[in-house]
Amino acid sequence: MVVDLVVIGTAITLGPLHNSAFILLLASRRGVRKGLVFLLSWLANLVVVVALVVLLTGGTPPVHHSTPSTAAVAAKLAIGVGLVLFGSYRIRGLPRPYRPPSWTARIDNASLGTAAALAWLLQPWALVGAGAATVVDADLSSLSDWLALTGYCVLATLSLLVMELYTVWAPSAAQARLHALRTWLEHHQEQLLITLSLLAGLWLTASSIYALVA
Repeated sequence: MVVDLVVIGTAITLGPLHNSAFILLLASRRGVRKGLVFLLSWLANLVVVVALVVLLTGGTPPVHHSTPSTAAVAAKLAIGVGLVLFGSYRIRGLPRPYRPPSWTARIDNASLGTAAALAWLLQPWALVGAGAATVVDADLSSLSDWLALTGYCVLATLSLLVMELYTVWAPSAAQARLHALRTWLEHHQEQLLITLSLLAGLWLTASSIYALVA
């Protein structure tokens, strides 16, 4: 479980879409506040998903090869295969000129509520779903599993947390460097999406097949 959560959390935190949007929020009016609201909403989303899964399982992992266990692994396998197919499909579209989404032009005037909604909208739901299927195996009587779940949520939020703190501590330097980072992300968005989709998808597919046959 732990390795799967690390892979999924890393893929989530490196996603270019939400990171680009977050940088735009930080550069807008009341950017630090909007960034904080986005970050907290993003983290709340992950915590809610984890909490719902734990409530369903009662904090006790299902018996290996039982119906609930097999269903969770099958869901993770389906997500993994889907990510591989998505990445493979996007490869055929390279090179593709970057066109910023129309909503990015309105971020400067976004309200705090809009910033919170964007966090939910931009969540990579396939990866969050894979994380939920992995959390099914969490045993809340074990301290290590508690730490793994906490680490997963923090890891999946880490890029946002680093950028938010950087903007608070060094606003002038952060503005220039984050602008450069956003430009790089925009011009390499397709490559990043493809790479993360393929790597995470292959890992989830392989680990799920192993769990089914082991």
